[in-house]
Amino acid sequence: MTDVQALRAQHLRVSLGQRPVLRDVSLSFAASRWISMVGPNGAGKSTLLRALAGLTPYQGDVWLQAQNMAQLPAKIRAQQLAWLGQDEALSADLRVMDVVMLGRLPHQDWTAMPSVQDQQAVAWAMRKTNISDWSTRLVAQLSGGERQRVLLARAWAVQAQVLLMDEPLANLDLPHQADWVAQTQQQVRQGVTVISVLHELNMALQADEVVVMAQGQVVHHGAASAHDTHQAIESVFDGRVRVHEVAGQWVALAVPA
Repeated sequence: MTDVQALRAQHLRVSLGQRPVLRDVSLSFAASRWISMVGPNGAGKSTLLRALAGLTPYQGDVWLQAQNMAQLPAKIRAQQLAWLGQDEALSADLRVMDVVMLGRLPHQDWTAMPSVQDQQAVAWAMRKTNISDWSTRLVAQLSGGERQRVLLARAWAVQAQVLLMDEPLANLDLPHQADWVAQTQQQVRQGVTVISVLHELNMALQADEVVVMAQGQVVHHGAASAHDTHQAIESVFDGRVRVHEVAGQWVALAVPA
């Protein structure tokens, strides 16, 4: 495991009104790793991811590649860190290629036309998500799963060193979920750090590391293959999940009540 830290949080706290949502969370994420966050509903996973992205007010400190996030200009932060949120709205009259090009905005001047590099990045991201044939299709013509693949392409097009993805597999069928896993693993091999919130535990267990959360706190952070990681997952789901090895892969199976 690399010693270089891509992202680090120290004493992170978030409250909604008077209700604490994150409680003094400290975490380090090594570069060139895929880290999945898992836990029951209301554990604080999405709130933590949004705080790491600078999208939710927080107390504490976040460092992006050794730079304090609060002191980074927004444009530089957007170049270094890409974000994919849950249920993101898209204008129905946009073409697919225009949506993906939005991922290049952090690299463009306000008045400049897309550069050759921008066009190449968009073409690469669309090939990566197998949507190259959709360039001129309107968002209004897409299914929920197709829209999600377009949003994934937009996130990849940023070509940031750190990607934060909240439920990236939403609306995707199983083959396209497997495609996303393969795409993520390929990017990690090329030096990118991916941090994802996932409800799909079997996909999360294919990551390099898993962060297990409950009640606004980190219960465990360890290798996805480690026994204590599996125990932590089983614990936060109150024993309703069991992790097993099947055909050389770790899978989580539900336990009837």
